[in-house]
Amino acid sequence: MRKPTASRVAALAALLVAMAAPTAPAATPYVWNLPPGFPAPGVPADNPMTIEKVELGRRLFYDRRLSWNLTQSCGTCHLQPLAFTDGRAHALGSTGTRHPRGSLSIANVAYLSTFEWANPDLRSLEAQAPVALFGSDPVVLGMGGHEDELLRRLREDRRYPELFQTAFPADAEPISPVNVTRALAAFQRTLLSGNAPYDRFVNGIDPNALSPAAVRGGRLFFSERLECFHCHGGFNFSGTLGHGGQPVVGAAFHNTGLYNLDGRGAYPPDNTGAAAVTGKADDMGRFKAPTLRNIAVTAPYMHDGSIATLDEVIDHYAAGGRTIAEGPYAGVGSASPLKSDLLVGFSLTAQEKADLIAFLESLTDNTFLTDPRFSDPFAADTCHGDCDGSGDVTIDEIVYAVNVALGYAPLTACMSLDIGADGQVDVAELLTAVNRSLAGCD
Repeated sequence: MRKPTASRVAALAALLVAMAAPTAPAATPYVWNLPPGFPAPGVPADNPMTIEKVELGRRLFYDRRLSWNLTQSCGTCHLQPLAFTDGRAHALGSTGTRHPRGSLSIANVAYLSTFEWANPDLRSLEAQAPVALFGSDPVVLGMGGHEDELLRRLREDRRYPELFQTAFPADAEPISPVNVTRALAAFQRTLLSGNAPYDRFVNGIDPNALSPAAVRGGRLFFSERLECFHCHGGFNFSGTLGHGGQPVVGAAFHNTGLYNLDGRGAYPPDNTGAAAVTGKADDMGRFKAPTLRNIAVTAPYMHDGSIATLDEVIDHYAAGGRTIAEGPYAGVGSASPLKSDLLVGFSLTAQEKADLIAFLESLTDNTFLTDPRFSDPFAADTCHGDCDGSGDVTIDEIVYAVNVALGYAPLTACMSLDIGADGQVDVAELLTAVNRSLAGCD
């Protein structure tokens, strides 16, 4: 028998050590519970869906410690009862910055091919999350340049180290910016809405789910006379979709004649649509066609919230574009040379208009709006001071607890917490901000 060499002995020893070492438990694959007629969503190969990752993402989605000043979370601008919109014409960032556009619904976001109103280049949830976390134009959560602080907050929390480890068991350092975005993306992919009265009717689950008015309105919606379904089509009633096995080559954006400032199709300078990204003149005023699912609870409408009701939205499309008689945005949208060819206008009787609205209202999925799997986990787990269980209460934890007490009303709506502008928030500054907030910012 040949005597083993030193190298063979070393290799055998290494193998035995590896076999004896404890292995990280494998994460649990996520099982889709898809609504009837929904295809499997596409999932990036480097971010597979697991139950542990989804649960971590849900907690991160609602955690205000993901904003620099502890005033907002992703869930602040995406409220479940409003189909994950916020009811504002213009979203407000954590620093009080007014955004030029409203918060898009993220219902069925797993199927979207683009993830902002007018950015054809943002093509994955994993790419979108850093924009909200770290972006500065405009500021959303305001963590840009504060990545180390974000990681510190997560590592010092009493729950997150274990949650990250179970969600990313193969990672030596599971708490990382990339894993934050992966977990957020995983949770958002589970936000599936497909149990509206319309769905129960067309899938034969409940033949009485739609009223006669909604049935008539559906015929109008899918008619060539109104053209609605050309831009809001498919199972999601939206523009271009992507799902498992169906890669998306292009993405559709449309100019709906909402503005025509100069007679040549110009839109307001802070809202020029896809043209701001592509630099192409023909992309002026082109925005994505969002989902119409749950549309009855996502007012106000259009990218800038400039139309208040569904009744007015129908008037806009019936006219083939909006006319603004006076003011800085005056113009005849129906005459825009950049307007979509699908926007030809139509006429409706009062009854037909009511029927069309009844159909749109039938797209509201109340189970989605109340599903506890998508709800705020902090609502039943409120921090009252020592959030991380360290025995000490930090300024960050005080701010967090005060925001809870104020109903998460942002202290920064009244003034900056850092009154002295020295990069630090002390107790005196915090008390000043709290007193002003309690006084209604007077």
